[in-house]
Amino acid sequence: MAGNTVNGSGNGARSGAQTLALLATPVNALVLEALSAGPAKQSDLQRLAGEPAHTTLRSHLRRLSELGTIARRRRNRFPGAVEFELTEAGVELITVVRILERWLTLAPEGPLRLGTGPAKAAVKALVDGWSSAILRVLAAGPLSLTELDHIVASLSYPALERRMAAMRLAAQIEARPSEGRGTPYAVTRWLRSAVAPLVSAMRWERRHLVDAPPLTRIDTESAFLLAVPLLKLPDDVDGSCRMAMELPNGRAPHLAGVIVAAEGGRIASCATRLQGSPDAWASGSADRWMAAMIDADSEGLEIGGDGSLARNMLDALNRALFELPATSISNGT
Repeated sequence: MAGNTVNGSGNGARSGAQTLALLATPVNALVLEALSAGPAKQSDLQRLAGEPAHTTLRSHLRRLSELGTIARRRRNRFPGAVEFELTEAGVELITVVRILERWLTLAPEGPLRLGTGPAKAAVKALVDGWSSAILRVLAAGPLSLTELDHIVASLSYPALERRMAAMRLAAQIEARPSEGRGTPYAVTRWLRSAVAPLVSAMRWERRHLVDAPPLTRIDTESAFLLAVPLLKLPDDVDGSCRMAMELPNGRAPHLAGVIVAAEGGRIASCATRLQGSPDAWASGSADRWMAAMIDADSEGLEIGGDGSLARNMLDALNRALFELPATSISNGT
């Protein structure tokens, strides 16, 4: 199945972005939700998807079919009696839908429902921030719009300003007190927790899209920098741990990730420089890391040094992203 680009900035889609953009479109979300209950005729999907124009619905059904998520089948072999149903890829995509839905229900200003305009705006803001590398820059610390403009070279100042405004309206970034010229903006806790749907979408793409965007160093660093501050560790956890993902780079894999330091169960630092001698380390392929983060299955990772420290951090990473409390996440980092 082929992938595509998701934004209008001229940037190619980053890993996970095109899947979330697909699900953000209300008709797609409603069609997939309807088919999760079983096969349905196009007339039923028309009603369940909110009565879009027939040409609009056909266009979305064609796109979902091209991606291999739904398939047409004849009902009881009668001519003209056609139903749509989820394929194996479509069933797995529903898992991503559920994780995205959960993230949306935790919006700071009240639950958002997938398939609605506000949810579409929130996911679009997330996708645009992820694809343009704004999230990678802000994940490292608060910056003003002017400072961001000097770093994010792929966007013009007006385009950058629009994306920042959308993220601010969606409660994904917030202004911080200024100590000089310009207002610094920081990511919110809700935006940090968006690593859950992003990582889930990445895994789905890797399994089902022929030309899925490859995971890059920026993707890896962004995910770790955003998620690590959410970790809650036992009070007696101290020490540093290198979390490194092996990315293809010719003959030898390239390592990307972070070194995390904890003091008394609190995250003291998180840096992308992997040099040094940490107390513990965990490394492995992207697929192994996704299993650890999503499924709490760290058996495929290579763990060394203080194994207890490494496993505490891996367990905390899974809990922070996929065992979110059923209440709104307040803003703040």
